[in-house]
Amino acid sequence: MTTPAPLHSCRITAAGCDQRSPDNTGIFPYWSVTKTAIAICALSLAEAGKLDLDTPLPGQPFTLRQLLGHTAGLPDYTGLPAYQAAVARDEEPWSDTDLLAAALAQGPLFAPGTGWAYSNVGYMLARQRIETAADMPFAALFRTRIGDRLGLDSVTLATTRQHFTRVRWDGARRYHPGWVYHGCLIGTATDAARLLHRLFTGQLLSPAMLEQMLRRQSLGGALPGRPWTDCGYALGLMSGSFGAAGRAIGHSGGGPFSVNAVYHFPDLATPATVACFTEGRDEGVAEYAAAEHAFAP
Repeated sequence: MTTPAPLHSCRITAAGCDQRSPDNTGIFPYWSVTKTAIAICALSLAEAGKLDLDTPLPGQPFTLRQLLGHTAGLPDYTGLPAYQAAVARDEEPWSDTDLLAAALAQGPLFAPGTGWAYSNVGYMLARQRIETAADMPFAALFRTRIGDRLGLDSVTLATTRQHFTRVRWDGARRYHPGWVYHGCLIGTATDAARLLHRLFTGQLLSPAMLEQMLRRQSLGGALPGRPWTDCGYALGLMSGSFGAAGRAIGHSGGGPFSVNAVYHFPDLATPATVACFTEGRDEGVAEYAAAEHAFAP
């Protein structure tokens, strides 16, 4: 029998934090949960009048809102054979320019605003746009707009192999986080849950801006091997339902050696925000664990 991978998780409710992990200080890659942070920063800058979500990016037919909602029609890079081979060989990451050229050579998938397709390329461009608007790199922007405000002391942007030596999983020892082109935050399970929980308790965005962030596009029903019974996407947030757990709003993420699921469950008798991290490549494992932990007494 295969020994289950250790699960590191945290559950936050109005009553406090319930840490259910082998340790409370382990550092994990947040992977695509970073998209939620990018979206929060974008909306915060829009609220401050530093950018417009609905103005096309310079020289482009799509808007920042479309990038954040995956409706810009951009292809992705993760399926490129050359990209996959370079990562497998543990090469140094390509430049942003080379990566973008390789990805965009696939051509647009649809006209902006006429469809939906998950695109890491889109979030790479969204990150660049907010860095320009704020006149600071994303690492500093995250600290200013989110990290310092919430006291998320463990969370930082990993940009080098040295940063990944702090990550608990052994697989991180030979992976360069630069292959995640929108950026990869790292931190504890507790701070991942705190980030999302405090978004939903109004500590990061005004009610009007949070309402914009939560507007979702419905994408269908159940997903095989995962707890989703209704799927959708908002701005930087996967948004749907986990069966009996009701609405689940947050993000899953995964890389070559680990997966995570960070979700807010507003329909439970005791609304909860849960972050789960584990080894492997099956995001459904982390999602099912998050749903189970959300029901914990």
